[in-house]
Amino acid sequence: MKIYTRKGDGGTTQLFGGPRVPKHSLRIECYGTVDELNSWIGFVGDVLPQDQDKRILRRIQQQLFVIGSLLATAPGKEMSGMPQLAETDVEALENQIDQWSASLPPLQLFVLPGGHLSNSAAHVARCVCRRAERLVVALHEQEPLPPLIIKYLNRLSDLLFILARKCSHDSGSAELFWQGRKA
Repeated sequence: MKIYTRKGDGGTTQLFGGPRVPKHSLRIECYGTVDELNSWIGFVGDVLPQDQDKRILRRIQQQLFVIGSLLATAPGKEMSGMPQLAETDVEALENQIDQWSASLPPLQLFVLPGGHLSNSAAHVARCVCRRAERLVVALHEQEPLPPLIIKYLNRLSDLLFILARKCSHDSGSAELFWQGRKA
């Protein structure tokens, strides 16, 4: 099987079960950004020293693939047996956030990204997650999507923020804080 089909050479791509759409369409922006997020989470996992944290991120990558496939499916053309998100997927993120947060000092100031490679990578992933969430919300206003997609992305950005803080803590790096005009 060849990787190239030449079908997209005219600037369109085909949705699962549906029509060809322009590659710049909001739906394509949504699942393209989720794909970018998935890549950044893979990078974050590669720079983390703890295998347990890597396993958590790999599970999240699997869920992002589910989200991507849901977004890449034409409205009303969902196929039976297609993987879905569940409320338990959001609950798993919340449980992980709570677990990681319990070992961190209380947050007193706004945190700046940086101080350690893993912290910076987690913050980049968080920003891409927020962008994906904004795009998905915009698409949802045009055509209904499963609400769990938005909820999952919202909670995932929270998890990535806590992960960035955990990365600083685990590496012994000081967190960088916003100093306002004092800096």
